[in-house]
Amino acid sequence: MKTIKYLLMSFTAILFISCQNEETLIIQDTTQNLSVLSPLASLISRVSQNATSQDNVLDNSGCFNIQLPVNVIVNGKQITVSNQNDYLTVQAALDAFSSDDDLVNFVYPITIQYQNWNTQLIANSDQLEDIIDNCDEDDGFDEIDCIHINYPIKIDIYNANSQIANTIAIQNDVDLYNFLENIESNVIVSINYPVSITDSNGQEVLIASNSNFEDTIEDNIEDCDINSGAVGNPNFISVLTDGRWHVSYFFNKVDETSIYDGYNFTFNSSTTVLAVKETNTIDGIWSTFVNSESDIFLLKFDDSKLDELNDNWKIIEYTTTEIRLKNESGGSGETTYLYFTKN
Repeated sequence: MKTIKYLLMSFTAILFISCQNEETLIIQDTTQNLSVLSPLASLISRVSQNATSQDNVLDNSGCFNIQLPVNVIVNGKQITVSNQNDYLTVQAALDAFSSDDDLVNFVYPITIQYQNWNTQLIANSDQLEDIIDNCDEDDGFDEIDCIHINYPIKIDIYNANSQIANTIAIQNDVDLYNFLENIESNVIVSINYPVSITDSNGQEVLIASNSNFEDTIEDNIEDCDINSGAVGNPNFISVLTDGRWHVSYFFNKVDETSIYDGYNFTFNSSTTVLAVKETNTIDGIWSTFVNSESDIFLLKFDDSKLDELNDNWKIIEYTTTEIRLKNESGGSGETTYLYFTKN
């Protein structure tokens, strides 16, 4: 067993040693491996995806957006939508009458573009309605369109089946989004840092590691047109205390979500919380506060079964149906993730 363990460690150490142009050896830090199921991969996908929610006033769908220009008819008035500013004109037309049906009717044909940047020509309203009906259920977390990656970026790839390692250059959002969406289970990938991005303030920022990339995206989320974890916003409290929740993701070195299967959590406005599993009820308390400009959600339960949930959790973002939290250990530098989803 010791021999096998040693061989595995040696294999990991050389995993990303590859030959480029038959001369240059590329050695990538394997601690920076990127899992397709990791929170960082999800964040990068949302940065690189097509911004499908910006035009929801037109199509009310996060599955796709309508390519501009497009002509629409609202309350008998035809409007030419040529740019994003015209979305406000459409919204004003919808708001002009309180007794109307608030429908946006397109002048067909139109072209729609999906999150993966693929396009489709739509001939009539029936075809569009069929596509909307078949859209995958949205988790409520939209694109992160206030951050832009400055291309090209390089990604190291190792295929465990073929034992081939190489480095590819990603040139744009289209390629990056589809690359992340199509990573196979036998492929290990790692971003070749540093990477340059332009943040929500229009400033260029150099990213040095996976954790740096994740923190930078999360720090900019509040400036994007999506919900963020603002404790000062009473909406967070109203979301938290509305209904029952379950742990949909818990990661601490490994995925431990299954430990919390069957638990239902009810957060009361009195800052108490009940965790119920079958006939077992565990009491706890919760609170929110700000620490070092971060919005914190404190959890503390009375039973050792939920010890790992007892912590000061940084609120990353939330919707009406999901709350995403994480905790970074000051000593070990490890990051734990906790997601609650409404039942």
